[in-house]
Amino acid sequence: MSDFKIEIKNLYKIFGPNDKNMVEMVANGMGKQELLDQHKHVLGLRDVNIGISANSINVIMGLSGSGKSTLIRHINRLIEPTVGEIIVDGDDVLAMDPDRIRDFRRFEASMVFQKFGLMPHRTVMENCMYGLNIQGVESAEAEKRAKHWLNRVGLSGFEDRFPAQLSGGMQQRVGLARALATDADILLMDEAFSALDPLIRADMQGILLDLQNELHKTIVFITHDLDEALRIGDAIAILRDGELIQKGTPQSIVLKPANDYVADFTKDVNRARVLTLSTLSHDSGAKEGLPLDSELSIEEAMQEMIVSDQNLVTVMKEGKSIGQVSLNDMVAAIAKPKTTQTGASNAYR
Repeated sequence: MSDFKIEIKNLYKIFGPNDKNMVEMVANGMGKQELLDQHKHVLGLRDVNIGISANSINVIMGLSGSGKSTLIRHINRLIEPTVGEIIVDGDDVLAMDPDRIRDFRRFEASMVFQKFGLMPHRTVMENCMYGLNIQGVESAEAEKRAKHWLNRVGLSGFEDRFPAQLSGGMQQRVGLARALATDADILLMDEAFSALDPLIRADMQGILLDLQNELHKTIVFITHDLDEALRIGDAIAILRDGELIQKGTPQSIVLKPANDYVADFTKDVNRARVLTLSTLSHDSGAKEGLPLDSELSIEEAMQEMIVSDQNLVTVMKEGKSIGQVSLNDMVAAIAKPKTTQTGASNAYR
């Protein structure tokens, strides 16, 4: 039995009439521009391998054209792959017949879109109930569940409004409530917050994190914003021209970017807010320090150290010491490196 909720294996997507004939050339190193110039085909994804753990937020990021939206649409087969495998809970998504894939989209994998995807002629309540109606849920029960989730995202009292009467942030809350109302295990979010203003976007990120702490969904979240990825992601995968460049925890990507492309993404990151004590914890030395939780950020830990007038932390996890971190360790970790740091990428772990 796999350790992953979702497994994407050896996935290629080439857009064009002879896509399958192009796979061998791409596998042998033909690049995106060369494929377009010589064969008039577009490379969407090249040999992508990702394992996505259950009950976590997995961020897939990259610049425009990197293939991130193409990738997420393969999980529920809105896009058919050229070759490859997509396994969800041990089931081959690509082997599902039309009835099974419809049920998969209705009950197992909900989607939240960048442009909200609300029906303008339906009220907020009717939009939120839509997925439940498709599932065949009885009307009174559907309304009850929709009202619950609208309340959870802060839209109680807006049930009878129409989408045009709501702000962009409120419309996206309706989209999130609609997805949550279906009670699907998997939530696919394709640049769901990208169209929002910065303050509203931060608010939606907070709502998502609060809900995830309670619901423990498997969330695949697409973004081009590294700050957003670092804030919400348990794991981050970075794509470039359809190819997976690096996958890991936010801390590992900031500390050990796989190449210059990733290093350019991370160079302006506030490392003190991203890195945690667990990332820097080590066993050298026996002197006792200020006991602090392993998941505390370096910024938060430094504030605690200033108040306590100490320069050493004993890192605690579930009531037990797992190592220590000195003030010098923290300063070294948050200082911008003089040269590009490189590290091995573990794309499928």
